[in-house]
Amino acid sequence: MPGCVIHGAGDLRVEDVPVPRPGPGEALVAVRYGGVCGSDLHYWRHGGVGDFRLREPMLLGHEVVGTVVAYGSPDAPGPAAGTSVAVHPATPCGVCPECVDGRRNVCRDTRYLGSAARFPHVQGGFAARIVVPAEQLRALPAGLDPRRAALAEPLSVALHAVRRAGDLAGRHVLVTGAGPIGCLVVAAANAAGAAHVTVTDLLPAALEYARAAGADTLVRADDPGDSGWPVEVDAAIEASGVAAGLDTCLRLVRRGGVVVQLGMLPPGQSPFAGNLLVSREIELRGAFRFDGEFDAALLLLATEPAFDALVSTVVPVRDAASAFELAADRSRSCKVLLDFGAAPVA
Repeated sequence: MPGCVIHGAGDLRVEDVPVPRPGPGEALVAVRYGGVCGSDLHYWRHGGVGDFRLREPMLLGHEVVGTVVAYGSPDAPGPAAGTSVAVHPATPCGVCPECVDGRRNVCRDTRYLGSAARFPHVQGGFAARIVVPAEQLRALPAGLDPRRAALAEPLSVALHAVRRAGDLAGRHVLVTGAGPIGCLVVAAANAAGAAHVTVTDLLPAALEYARAAGADTLVRADDPGDSGWPVEVDAAIEASGVAAGLDTCLRLVRRGGVVVQLGMLPPGQSPFAGNLLVSREIELRGAFRFDGEFDAALLLLATEPAFDALVSTVVPVRDAASAFELAADRSRSCKVLLDFGAAPVA
């Protein structure tokens, strides 16, 4: 069966990989769609994400939806065979201090699909068939199309970041970066009751996707004279992953406001206006992955067809190279999906 395997920076291959067999407590899932994530692009371009570096070939992908094929044991929990499901990509250890404290998203020993954070790496979901723990399956809500459901994982990331920002009801929120995650943060902020959402980016095409997600004001990040720049905002979520975006958030958030760093900054040190944290008593919070937000994301996707506008292209898995090229070009795309529906399985 076809699988998208990354061997190193710039070395992505669609290879024939073995069809896995589920063991006790595991499920075999026929993957339909897989979303190309920013972390997948980082592995492809740079051979790693942040401090997580490739040390062996790895199946990419952690944004996957499909259909339950079978279970490895009759007592495995999960939806019945034939059910359309989304796959929660994380398997926390459940016993570390973070898990015990209810913060499983920062579990120190988690297994995450398509991640080089540990060795051997955790193989990802970009294959026609995958095996995952049965408890990671979530049946799609009635009426939710699998194509839209493929946004569940990145939307969960956005929902977690919004929750880290605190109560946004009636607030003015700034989002720096209008990539797929930034656009989903816009939608999540609106769902949380934000009164106004301003989005900054360098690319007009990306800002138009943010408009489709519900942004009220669009600002060119490279134009200090843009009339859309706010005087100040109540909360800011940095979704671009560049130090300049964090600097913008710190300078525009009100005194005593909250800035959430969501975008993964480059490895090493990143300069930022730390003096403002002190003089304005700003709270700077990190946001990493998600936990229970996955179920909330599926419910939100089921009720809001506007999310369809963020899926810009669907590409057959055999053309994965072109899909990655397209996903890396934000002037031409937002969320790019790989389609495994017609992939042959021996």
